[in-house]
Amino acid sequence: MNSYYLDDVDKRILNILQEDSRIPFSRLAKMLNLSEATIYMRIKRLKENGVIRGFYTDIDFDKIGLSVVAFVMIKAEPKQYEKVIEELIKQKEIFEIYDVTGEYYALLKVRVETREELAKVLDKLGNLEGVTSTYTMIVLRVLKEKRNVD
Repeated sequence: MNSYYLDDVDKRILNILQEDSRIPFSRLAKMLNLSEATIYMRIKRLKENGVIRGFYTDIDFDKIGLSVVAFVMIKAEPKQYEKVIEELIKQKEIFEIYDVTGEYYALLKVRVETREELAKVLDKLGNLEGVTSTYTMIVLRVLKEKRNVD
């Protein structure tokens, strides 16, 4: 994984885009005292190099009913781990999957509407072929959730 060198202009562009990814190039150009063409080329280069992976809408999951959040750690049979991951990726309730070090193999972030729904998801995870155990932590409250880079 190669790092991409960000100069001060790139950093300023990224900071502004993190606040409002829908800002017109013309307005961004005026803010940075650059031409629209320069802004366009800089953003294009940032996208091509994988620095900008996409432009997204920041959704408040509580407002749409997905207010129960849990982190689930998974242990699996080593020879079946890849198959387990393939099955986990298919689960709509799993929003994030991390391959981790230590006693557990993967860390999952699960979002559902109710604790009862979480229980069903946990049963499903525990019954997946290759999963040997799970450990679940339910989030009581979010103290910090950073979505952008300084």
